[in-house]
Amino acid sequence: MNIDLTQAQIDRRASLTSLVGNTPLLRLARIAPDLPAGVAVYAKAEWYNPGGSVKDRPALFMIRDGERSGKLRRGVRIADATSGNTGIAYATIGAALGYRVTLALPSNASPERKRILRALGAELILTDPLEGTDGAVRAIRALVAEQPDRYFYPDQYNNPANIQSHYDTTGAEIWAQTDGRVSHFVAALGTCGTFTGAGRRLRAENPAVRLLAVQPDGPYHALEGVKHLPTTVFVPGIYDATLADATVEVSSEEAFDMARCLARLEGLMVGISAAANVAAALRVARTLERGVVVTILCDGAAKYLSDRFWDAEAQCEAGDGI
Repeated sequence: MNIDLTQAQIDRRASLTSLVGNTPLLRLARIAPDLPAGVAVYAKAEWYNPGGSVKDRPALFMIRDGERSGKLRRGVRIADATSGNTGIAYATIGAALGYRVTLALPSNASPERKRILRALGAELILTDPLEGTDGAVRAIRALVAEQPDRYFYPDQYNNPANIQSHYDTTGAEIWAQTDGRVSHFVAALGTCGTFTGAGRRLRAENPAVRLLAVQPDGPYHALEGVKHLPTTVFVPGIYDATLADATVEVSSEEAFDMARCLARLEGLMVGISAAANVAAALRVARTLERGVVVTILCDGAAKYLSDRFWDAEAQCEAGDGI
C-alpha cells in the first residue's frame, strides 16, 4: 500500500492553522426568558479555535502578514504585549509554525494563562498589575527597541491585520450564519479589533445594523482583556470612535454573575469578557420588539477556574428554552 502523500494532498488535510475560524453560532435559549418572541440572542463560540479564543484570528493574520513583509522569518521571535489570550494564540500558532514567542503581560494574569503560555514554550515578562496592559505595552516596546533585529513586533493594538481578520472572518461568518438577519452586534473593546473589523463588515453588508460597544463601568475592574477607554493610557490605534452607535457599560459583578448563569442555565462555561458581552447583549435585546442580537463568547472558562467568583450563588432565572 502506497502511503506517500504529495504536498498538495498534505496541504488539503487539516493543519492547526486551518482550524482557526468558522466557529459555531449558538442561540442562548434559557438565559433570558423575558425576551419578546420576536427577539433572539446568538453568540459565537470562539473557544473552538485551536488556541481557545477569538484571538487566534488576528494572531494568525498578523503572523502571516509579518511573513509576507519579511519582518517575520526564521530566527526572529514574535514579541507582543497581551492580557493572555492573544499571547496564547501567538504561542499556539508560533509553536505550530516553528517561531519562538516572547510576551509581556500583567503579573496578575490568571495562573492558568501563565501555565498554558509556559507549556507552549513562551518566554514571559511579567509587569506591574496596577498598570494593566498599558504596562505590558511599555515593557515590550522597550525590549524591541533594544534589539529590533531579534524581534517581530505585531503590535496587536495598532496592526490593521487585526481588523482585517475580523472583517474577513468573524463578520463574514456572522452574516452567513444568520442568513443576513443580524440586526445588532455587541462586542467588548480590548484591542478593538473584533468590534471594528466585524462591525465594519456587517455595516458593509447592511448599513442598518446597529453596533454596540461594551466596556467596563470604570477604570478599576476585573474584565481581563477589556479596556475602559476613557482612562486608558494607550488607546488602540485601530479603534474607530465613529463606529459604535452606543456604548454599554458592564460591571465586574454583573459579568461574574452572568458567567455563573451561563454555566448553570445554558451549559456554557465562558470567560469573564464573554460573560460581559452576553450581559450587554441581553440588555440591548430587552429594548427590542424584534431583532437578532449577536455577540462574542471570546473564550471558555478553563483559564479562570481558580477565580473565587465561581463559588457564589448565581442570581438568575431559567426559561423553558426552545
